[in-house]
Amino acid sequence: MTSSSDSEREVPERAARSTRARGPSDRIDDPNARPELDGESTEGTASGARPDGPVSPKLGLAGSLRFFWRQLTSMRTAILLLLLLAIAAIPGSLVPQRSSDPNGVTQYFVDNPDLAPVLDNLQAFDVYSSAWFSAVYILLFVSLIGCIIPRTKHHFDAMRSRPPRTPARLSRLADHREEAYPDVDVDTAIAEARTLLKSSGYRIEEYDQRGVRSISAERGYLRETGNLVFHASLVGVLVAVGVGGGFGYSGQRVVVEGQSFVNSVIDYDTINPGRFFDEGTLSPYALTLDAFDVTYETQNADAFGQPIDFTAHLTTTTPDGTSQEQRIKVNEPLRFAGTDVFLLGNGYAPTITVRDPEGTVVFTDSIPFLPQDANLTSVGVVKVPDGLAEQVGLLGFFYPTAQPLEDGAFTSTYPDLVLPMLSLNVFTGDLGIDGGVPRSVYTLNTDDMTQIAGRGTDVDAIQLLPGQSAELPNGLGSIEFGNADPEAAAGDFSNSVPRFASLDIHSDPSQFWVLLFAVLVTLGLLTSLFVPRRRVWVAVRPLGETDDGGGSDGDEYGGGVRVEYAGLARGEDPGLAEAVASLAYRHGTALGVERL
Repeated sequence: MTSSSDSEREVPERAARSTRARGPSDRIDDPNARPELDGESTEGTASGARPDGPVSPKLGLAGSLRFFWRQLTSMRTAILLLLLLAIAAIPGSLVPQRSSDPNGVTQYFVDNPDLAPVLDNLQAFDVYSSAWFSAVYILLFVSLIGCIIPRTKHHFDAMRSRPPRTPARLSRLADHREEAYPDVDVDTAIAEARTLLKSSGYRIEEYDQRGVRSISAERGYLRETGNLVFHASLVGVLVAVGVGGGFGYSGQRVVVEGQSFVNSVIDYDTINPGRFFDEGTLSPYALTLDAFDVTYETQNADAFGQPIDFTAHLTTTTPDGTSQEQRIKVNEPLRFAGTDVFLLGNGYAPTITVRDPEGTVVFTDSIPFLPQDANLTSVGVVKVPDGLAEQVGLLGFFYPTAQPLEDGAFTSTYPDLVLPMLSLNVFTGDLGIDGGVPRSVYTLNTDDMTQIAGRGTDVDAIQLLPGQSAELPNGLGSIEFGNADPEAAAGDFSNSVPRFASLDIHSDPSQFWVLLFAVLVTLGLLTSLFVPRRRVWVAVRPLGETDDGGGSDGDEYGGGVRVEYAGLARGEDPGLAEAVASLAYRHGTALGVERL
C-alpha cells in the first residue's frame, strides 16, 4: 500500500519523465506541437508551420461518385425530382402539343410567328418527349430505385429480427400504466398477455431479465411495407408509361361526315409512333362518320349559343365485313380493336367545287375549316395545283351565321347554320408543293404568290352562299359553294356544309399496368398514412418485488403480481395512450380479477 506522500512524489516524477521523453518542442503550448497527419507534409511552409483551421480530406473520384450517388438516392432528392417533374409538365398544358393537337400547333405558329419558333427550339410543343423532361424522368427513375432497394433489404431484415428487449425502466416512457392483481401468478399473467397481444396482431418475444418476466411486442411493419409499395409502384408507373410510349402510338385524323378512315399509317393526318412501334401491329378496321350532332343552348339567354352536347355517330367495319354502329361523346371514347378513339374537336367543312373555263371540274372536296371563336368563325385553305392556267390558292373564311360589320368585314353571331356564307381571297403562283416538301393543308404560303382578289386588291373577295357560284378573276374558271339538294327542307344546309370531327386514336399496351400500379400507389400511400408503428411491453413481477429485485410494502397483498404496461411509437401516434390503456383493461379483464 502506498502512502499519500509517496503518491504526491510520484506525480511530478511521472510528469518529468513524460516531459523528457517528448522534448521541449513537444510542449502543449508549442504551436508546432501537433503531430503530423497521415500523408501530410510540412514541406513548402515556412518553418514547418501548418495552415490554420480544420483540414478536410480529399474525396477523390470514387468518393465524389459515392457522394453523388448517396445524394441522388436520398428520399429528399426523389421528392424534389417528383416535384420538378410536375413543374416540367406545366408547359404541356400551356401550349398545344404535336402528339395530341397538331392542328393547334399549326395555328399557334400562325398566331405567334415570332414566339412559336423560339418555343419550338425549346421543345415546348413536344414537352413529354423533350430532352429536359426525359432527363428529369430518368433521374427520378434512378433515384427511386436507389431509395427502394436498400430500404427493402433493411425492412426485410427488421421483419425477421426479434422485438427489442424490454427497457429496465418502463416508468420512464410517456405512455405507462401499472396495475396490481392479487391471487394471480406470473405464469398466468404472462400467458394471458401473450394470447392477447398475438390476437391483436403483434409480433412478440418473451424475456426474463433479472427475474422479471416480460413480453416485448411490436406491430406496424405494414406501414413501412405500404411506404415501399407506394414508391415501388411509382417506379412501376414510370416503367409502364415508358414501355407503353415505346410500343404504342397516337394518331390524329379529321373525318368529314360521309367519309371514312382506314386504320393504316398512310391514312392518318399525323401519327406519333413509339420508338419500338411496328406498323404490322395496327388493328385493321375502318371508321365511317355517319353524322355529327351538336345541341346548342337556346333557352338560357345568358348562355345562348353555348354547346351542350356533341355526338359523333360512326360505323366500324372489320376485315371480315362485320359492321357495327358506334358513337363517341366528349369523355366517352370508343374502345375498339385495341385502340381508344377520342373526340377532340369539330367544325364545318364547306363543299367547294372549282371548274376550268370550259366547265370541267378540276377540284371538288369538303374542306375542313378551323374554328377561330365560340361562334365557329372558321378559316380554311383550298389549293388547286392542276387543271387551271395557274396554280390557285384560296384563303377562305366561313361564317355559320354571317353578320356584316361596320368596316365591311363579316363575323358569325351564332355557331349553327342559320345564314352560312363563304368569303374567299384568291392567290395565283407557286403553291410550293412541287418540290416534294410536305406542306400543311391548313396554311397557305403566299411568299411566291400574287393576290388577285380580296382586301388590298382592286377585286373584291368572292362571297358565296350555299348553292351559289362565281367566276374566278382573270378568266381562270369558276367556283361553286356546296351542292344544294333541291329536295332538302328550307334552311337545311347540311349537304353544302357537312361537319367534320377531329379524332384522336391511341394505342397503349400498358394501360392495364398503369391502372394496376396507380391502384397500388393509392393503397400503399393510405397504408403508410394510417397504419401506426408501435411497440408495447408487458412486464410482470411478483407483488412485493421492486425493480431491483428487493422487497417492498407490497407484501401486504399476500401474493399476486404487479404488471407494468408501456408503449412507444415511431413518429406521431395520437392513439398510443389509448392503446396502452386498452391493453391494460383487456389484460385485467382476461385475468378475471379486480384491480387494486
